[in-house]
Amino acid sequence: MEQRMSVVTIGVADLALSQRFYEQGLGWSLSSADEQIKFFQLNGLIFALYPWGALADDAQVSNERSGFSGVTFAYCARSKEDVNDILKRAEEAGARITKPAQDVFWGGYSGYFSDLDGHLWEVAYNPYWKIDEKGNVYLDSP
Repeated sequence: MEQRMSVVTIGVADLALSQRFYEQGLGWSLSSADEQIKFFQLNGLIFALYPWGALADDAQVSNERSGFSGVTFAYCARSKEDVNDILKRAEEAGARITKPAQDVFWGGYSGYFSDLDGHLWEVAYNPYWKIDEKGNVYLDSP
């Protein structure tokens, strides 16, 4: 298996409401859609929204939620100011701030929000990583 990820699909309770959150709230552009799934083309990755129960059925697992799933998504910001701006925008769109932005032990600055379905997003500025013009993040300079 190649060391890469192609698609991240998240289960959502209300497909239309979640689409509005990501489009209007966060400012993302929808790339492709039908009644059952919504796709956003990111930099080298596809992000998809799919009904919670249908996604659980497809994976043949229970659709019951039991708290923290052990997964977070992360958005690497270009500055501390970007972190603050993105968290504010997410909150205005209906997200819940679970951790306000703050300086963190590893030398960066980050905060968390929970989207409309409880999926956790970290918004972080890491002064040690590089972000190219397309938004690709590198542990070392490309």
